Amino acid sequence: MSTQLTPHRGRLGDAGTAFLADLRDTLLADRAGPHGPLPPLLVSMTLVTGLVDAFSYLVLGHVFVANMTGNVVFLGFALAGAPGFSITASLAAMAAFAVGALIGGRLSHRHRSHRGRLHSTAAAAQAAFLAAGVILAIAGGGAPAAGYRYTLIAALGICMGIQNAAARTIAIPDLTTTVLTLTITGIAADSALAGGSGSKAGRRLVSIATMLAGAVLGAALIRHAQVYDSLVIALVTIAAGAVVSRLLGRSDPPWVRTQPQPSPVPSPTTVTRGTDEH
Repeated sequence: MSTQLTPHRGRLGDAGTAFLADLRDTLLADRAGPHGPLPPLLVSMTLVTGLVDAFSYLVLGHVFVANMTGNVVFLGFALAGAPGFSITASLAAMAAFAVGALIGGRLSHRHRSHRGRLHSTAAAAQAAFLAAGVILAIAGGGAPAAGYRYTLIAALGICMGIQNAAARTIAIPDLTTTVLTLTITGIAADSALAGGSGSKAGRRLVSIATMLAGAVLGAALIRHAQVYDSLVIALVTIAAGAVVSRLLGRSDPPWVRTQPQPSPVPSPTTVTRGTDEH
């Protein structure tokens, strides 16, 4: 009986070890690793996404500045005449995000060969737009008038567009900082239960939990403190990240260079099917 259970226990132990390794590599900066401090820095950006989208949805009214999939759906609701949704707000958020992505793309092309410099430059640009957002949120109060509302949507949308474009070029697997649909899909689709080689669940769950934490914290601050407090925390987080990547990347360590992405390991099921077809 014990002999039969040993392989199963071994697989569980391997899965647990891999899970803990994912958590360690994602949350702890390893300056000698292939990505250096970038994974925890992108995790901090994921926290910012939750904070900023909590503010935009709860204060600016049924609009996201980071989650563009949601805005496309909201735009559909508005076009159908559903109450509480705005065509102009959704379009403004998507346009601002596109402008931010354009800025982030320009920064990415300029600093593509140095990920530390790309992160610090993009985060500094984000911090400027977040600082503007904080000032506008303080001036606009808890229920900002249309002028403040749309200016806030523009500033925060540009900020998050910059972040998304920079994270895309920095290219840490499963740390997009804004998109979780594929992350959740990957946990299930790449798992051993689905015949995959492993889901990297540790890193993916960190992304999900961090964005959730940002949203919870942002909503709690909006309900029980000053509405702009979530933006203040986002600003401090982004600015601190910019300083860290700037300082740690000054000496051009190996992690500043883009790392080649490993090819997917075919599962036993896939190999068997491919053999059968031949």
